[in-house]
Amino acid sequence: VTSMEPGNDTRISEFLLLGLSEDPEVQPLMFGFFLSMYLITVFGNLLIILAVSSDSHLHTPMYFFLANLSFVDICFTSTTVPKMLWNIQTQSKVITYEGCLSQMYFFSVFGCLDNLLLTVMAYDRFVAICHPLHYTVIMNPQLCGLLLLVSWIISVLNSSLQSSMLLQLSFCTEVEIPHFFCELNQIIQLACSDPFFNDMLMYFVIVLLVGGPLAGILYSYSKIVSSILRISSAQGKYKAFSTCASHLSVVSLFYCTIPGVYLSSAATQSSHASAVASVMYTVVTPMLNPFIYSLRNRDIKRALKRIIGDPVM
Repeated sequence: VTSMEPGNDTRISEFLLLGLSEDPEVQPLMFGFFLSMYLITVFGNLLIILAVSSDSHLHTPMYFFLANLSFVDICFTSTTVPKMLWNIQTQSKVITYEGCLSQMYFFSVFGCLDNLLLTVMAYDRFVAICHPLHYTVIMNPQLCGLLLLVSWIISVLNSSLQSSMLLQLSFCTEVEIPHFFCELNQIIQLACSDPFFNDMLMYFVIVLLVGGPLAGILYSYSKIVSSILRISSAQGKYKAFSTCASHLSVVSLFYCTIPGVYLSSAATQSSHASAVASVMYTVVTPMLNPFIYSLRNRDIKRALKRIIGDPVM
């Protein structure tokens, strides 16, 4: 009988990640699909970091945060996809108890960071468009560094709190996770002991660290839109909007998928549906970010051309 005492008295040493499909014929396709997406994500985001760091024209707050977002996106995807690829390749579903907690911890850190960086970038665009004359004074290097540091601290504290709460739970024999990674919500549902406080903490954090930043982003963009509408020339309006379009696209992708995954899994018990939906924000969004930013951004394009060796436009 599994002990109900909290902490390490549980006899569970490993979990089974069921993945997205148990069909053997689908496995090679999935391996190729996710490996391709992972490589595109890593190389795409590395190119953005390289472009920003190598071009002095891009040493501005907007690109400083973009380079950090690219770094976080690489880490975010790396917490889940390599393990899934390894499991598909070895035809194993096992992840150790410690490995599962570690994966959840880092997934939570980088997911939260992604979220907070998008909020900071919205604030940056708000200052640039609504207070252009004071932009360089307000968004000085000290403030940019401080905003990044605070984002890291909040993310690490949140993840540490969630993990320490998770250690209090005990698990019985049911250790199958219907997902391709150790996702907090799924692990809590497997517990034998009462997960009431874990659930409360998780939903409190979602409201605070997803709802709060989203409210900040919406407020920033409401001010940005009203400022753009006051610009008299059509060219001026287009130029102002084009500086926000990339960020707005990324924000839409990120925020349309995450709440959907958590709320749908709370409303229905269809774990497989939420696992498929979470591919959107864990794999697809980090992969698309570099494309969204580079395709719509002349400065990034110019820097990338310089790196590749093409003559500058």
